[in-house]
Amino acid sequence: MSFTYLKQLPSPEEIKQDYPLSPELQSLKQERDRMISDVITGNDQRFLVIIGPCSADNEDSVCDYVSRLTSLQEKTADKLIIIPRIYTNKPRTTGEGYKGIASQPDPEKEPDMVEGLIAMRKMHLRAIKESGLTCADEMLYPENWGYVEDLLSYVAIGARSVEDQQHRLTVSGFDVASGMKNPTSGDFSVMLNSVYAAQRPHHFVYRGFEVETSGNPLTHVVLRGAVSKHGNSTQNYHYEDLIRLCEMYEKMDLINPAAIVDVNHSNSGKKFKEQIRIVKEVLHNRQVSGDIFRMVKGVMIESYIEEGCQKIGEHIYGKSITDPCLGWADSERLIYTIAEMC
Repeated sequence: MSFTYLKQLPSPEEIKQDYPLSPELQSLKQERDRMISDVITGNDQRFLVIIGPCSADNEDSVCDYVSRLTSLQEKTADKLIIIPRIYTNKPRTTGEGYKGIASQPDPEKEPDMVEGLIAMRKMHLRAIKESGLTCADEMLYPENWGYVEDLLSYVAIGARSVEDQQHRLTVSGFDVASGMKNPTSGDFSVMLNSVYAAQRPHHFVYRGFEVETSGNPLTHVVLRGAVSKHGNSTQNYHYEDLIRLCEMYEKMDLINPAAIVDVNHSNSGKKFKEQIRIVKEVLHNRQVSGDIFRMVKGVMIESYIEEGCQKIGEHIYGKSITDPCLGWADSERLIYTIAEMC
């Protein structure tokens, strides 16, 4: 086994220079970051709705979807902060399958990492310009952070990455809200330990440099359900799960206790329509418990223009090529329902 070095990747600075963020949009991002930060720290009682496709595989349809959220944000601005999901990297349990636009700009062609990095940045830039909303992405590869660090207002660390030391240390250098998912085993202790690590300063190697970080006080947990030893989905969004999380948070020296509930993945058993019911249950639990109200700051929803999913090569506009998603009509109704229940 050996490495074959194919090409030298451009640096984040080179990509940013070719595809810059305008001063006007820099100001927009700063304001969005501040609002989201205030929610995590408890200074803003609005609810976060992190919503969008399972994977951002096509720039036109993704940006179309994100722009549709703009009017919903305007109509619900007193209750909600909508953060579109533009997930450009996809973890693969077995290593097989589509790994996201950052690796494969065209899902039907061979990987091209240079074009992928460009496609990733161009998509985020276009979404901000057309919608006025800054977005969320999943940090699957810590070394890619520099290519989009000036564009993202929220970062998720996935269930398969949350135990990794490099992910934890890299998050400690972020200045935006960062959600650490529970591992696929469902272990809350692992998840909370990752938050503890990311909230503290560190000294480590990053992209060939010796670096120091100051710690990220906006790091928090994301509940996404789990998989039992028998391979069955188990949920962790119920009242009892949330109360247990509140109690575990109290026992640890953590800043800004906060949780986001991912209502798909193992919480729904990937039955995408269940997301509607699960969101309503989470909101109900916030109404009956002050502790849960203070801790649960938002939900994460998988949604696209067309509901369900398709195989690569079917070319159905706005339909997921990875996990199935809610369609636009259901998503729009759900966002209004969230605003009414908050």
